[in-house]
Amino acid sequence: MSREIDYGNLMHDAMRGLIRKVLLDVADRGLPGNHHFFITFDTSHPDAELADWLSDRYPGEMTVVMQHWYDNLKVTDEGFSVTLNFGDAPEPLYIPYDAIRTFVDPSVEFGLRFEQQEGEDADEDDTATVDAAEDNPPKTPVTEDKAKDAEIVSLDSFRK
Repeated sequence: MSREIDYGNLMHDAMRGLIRKVLLDVADRGLPGNHHFFITFDTSHPDAELADWLSDRYPGEMTVVMQHWYDNLKVTDEGFSVTLNFGDAPEPLYIPYDAIRTFVDPSVEFGLRFEQQEGEDADEDDTATVDAAEDNPPKTPVTEDKAKDAEIVSLDSFRK
């Protein structure tokens, strides 16, 4: 019986731990300087919690921005909850770490991308970016434009 080290899952766990530590720091001390986050997540993940109108509007994935206005940031071992402002409508969200597809801080050109598991559909038509910053209504997809200068770490380079 041979056993293999699952580097892919170990790397995902480490990357999610990094996100957790960053969010814990932000929950305790706020966003420092120009730091802000673009977080893309799977809105259909069974543990994700968001308003029906948001999941109807973004049935595949959605990118939220944590920058000027956010409230009630609570970080757990499994995910985080936060209230964001969607066009003057504050909405609570719960995002499990397993649902996160990308985490980008463009202020320092840092980004993480979680590769989808085989069998998951990547439907670009369901991808949207929502700028949840103060007084900004939802926008059309801009994820790639906003994050294009960030260094994205992809697990594909570590696979055989």
